[in-house]
Amino acid sequence: MDVLLGLGIAGGVVALAALASAIRIVQEYERGVIFRLGRVVGARGPGLFFIVPIVERMQKVDLRLITMDVPAQEVITKDNVTVKVNAVLYFRVIDPQAAVVKVLDFIRATSQIAQTSLRNVIGQSELDELLAERERINQRLRQIIDAATEPWGIEVPIVEIKDIELPQGMQRAMARQAEAERERRAKIINADGEFQAAERLAEAGRVLAAVPTTMQLRFLQTLSEIATEKNSTIVFPVPVDLLSSFLTALTGRAGAAAERPATPAPALADSQTERTTLRDELRLAPEPEPTPRPGP
Repeated sequence: MDVLLGLGIAGGVVALAALASAIRIVQEYERGVIFRLGRVVGARGPGLFFIVPIVERMQKVDLRLITMDVPAQEVITKDNVTVKVNAVLYFRVIDPQAAVVKVLDFIRATSQIAQTSLRNVIGQSELDELLAERERINQRLRQIIDAATEPWGIEVPIVEIKDIELPQGMQRAMARQAEAERERRAKIINADGEFQAAERLAEAGRVLAAVPTTMQLRFLQTLSEIATEKNSTIVFPVPVDLLSSFLTALTGRAGAAAERPATPAPALADSQTERTTLRDELRLAPEPEPTPRPGP
């Protein structure tokens, strides 16, 4: 009886151990790839299921999105500029069976293919394209990496270039270029502003010339603006319009005087003639004879 009892207890323990080894629980974000005598029979899960102990074996695969940093790669661009570029990669397993069977370590394999693809794409691009069209380069990288990892059951939805490190000399050259570009834009904007101001000033001059009253109104407005300032001395300029009638009258009188013919001064001429005649008469008159003196 004791022997039978011991055998029964041993058999129960073995049965419980076999049952425990046959029970498998897979989470919602996991899948279990089942191998039966070394042959893949498929993926199971999520939830609770049983496998045949010793005959079947299970390997879990995580289906969640994996984030991977691509190490910085020193690359020479198409226009012979040395840059250091790093990136970030997002991928997930969509075929657990292929991820287990077709590649030994799909995470390391994806990392290596991402590094080589990054070097190739950067080497085929110019520096200006790399700086200005980063989104297009990201899409190109994603397509290349996704095509390479698709046979492994890997999907790559996002690839982003994180940082582009330029040489110090190139950074200074780009800074000078950016400064020159800003100065050019500032000069263009300043010239455009001066041109528009000149156009408005010319238009205002035409309006003031067409309506003289506006000039006087503007003069009065200027006086009111000057009066608001705390000045000790204010010089009031006299508008030319107020003196226009006076200047016109003076100009008319001067023109009339210039048009009259000049007449000689007769009184002066007559006096000169009289003096000449008198002088001639005195010269032609006989001198008087001397009177003889009486003797002693």
